[in-house]
Amino acid sequence: MHDRLTLSMRASHVLALLLVAGALGAAAIGAALGDTFYLRLATEALIFAGLALSVDLLLGYSGALSLGQALYFGIGAYTSALVLMKVPSFWLAMAAAGGASLLAALIGGLIANRVRGVYFALITFGMAQVCAKVVYNTRELGASDGMIGIPVIDIGLGPFSVSAGSPAGFFLVVLGVIMLLYAASAYLLDTPFGRVLTAIKANEKRVPFLGYSVWRARMVCYLAAGLVAGLSGALYPMLRGFVSPELMFFMTSGNAVISVILGGVGTLVGALYGSIFLVVMKSVVGSWTEHHLIVIGLLFMAAVVFLPRGVIGFIRPGIERLMAPRRATEAPASSDAPLPLKAEEAKP
Repeated sequence: MHDRLTLSMRASHVLALLLVAGALGAAAIGAALGDTFYLRLATEALIFAGLALSVDLLLGYSGALSLGQALYFGIGAYTSALVLMKVPSFWLAMAAAGGASLLAALIGGLIANRVRGVYFALITFGMAQVCAKVVYNTRELGASDGMIGIPVIDIGLGPFSVSAGSPAGFFLVVLGVIMLLYAASAYLLDTPFGRVLTAIKANEKRVPFLGYSVWRARMVCYLAAGLVAGLSGALYPMLRGFVSPELMFFMTSGNAVISVILGGVGTLVGALYGSIFLVVMKSVVGSWTEHHLIVIGLLFMAAVVFLPRGVIGFIRPGIERLMAPRRATEAPASSDAPLPLKAEEAKP
């Protein structure tokens, strides 16, 4: 399909390629310098970028604000940790985390999609808080201390193998997974289903008259967002070697929402940029002062006031204009232009 949404998606793809190029360059520099801290920090930023991507799927395209998307991120993380402690297999952990988060999103979607607007946001917030409290008090899951001692695994990639303990190697694996999630999300949104979501966000009441089910479309979007969050969360215990109930708390969901707003709601790739910017800013400012949340709050307010479309939302229209097909059209004759003279009038 070739319309405005397709053009916007192509502009986002250009920005995504720039992100990949920058990430590969940073990985090469970090590996050459033997820098472990910043490579691990960049890997964590990419993992949380997957959570922000799931928030943008809901907020940017169906208009549903989820304040509890960390629920599925945490479910993916805990499921991955449980599998890795029994069978140290990357692919098995990812498959189990994806299945668990999808099942949880199905149950959560059946509950949350019964309401709209602020009630949807409050229900998602409530579900995440309840589940976080259950995990917090479950001794088998480590209770408030979380689960520790998750082994470092080797990730089989055909003839190659990458250790999760390798900062540069695991960074590239996480980059590949997150970009695959971005590509799958972009493909889904660039289909007729994506147009239905756009129509729902614009005017939900008119969509049934076009023959589409609003509930079904919102449910599919919710499931896709839950799956993206769960698969992203599955990577966290491989990076840090532990998981804790804090991954399900509101702070995690709130940071994802802030990342989307900073990057640009509805841009998809803006969620990735926003998450990377937020994680790096928290680390840099946190090294200067313990009051880094004040700085983050001021940045958030400045973005809302001065860049309501986000950083990527401000940049992307310029890329769209460069990519838009140029049609050779003749300039219409001006009404003020003199009319051609007749042959007899042209004679002196």
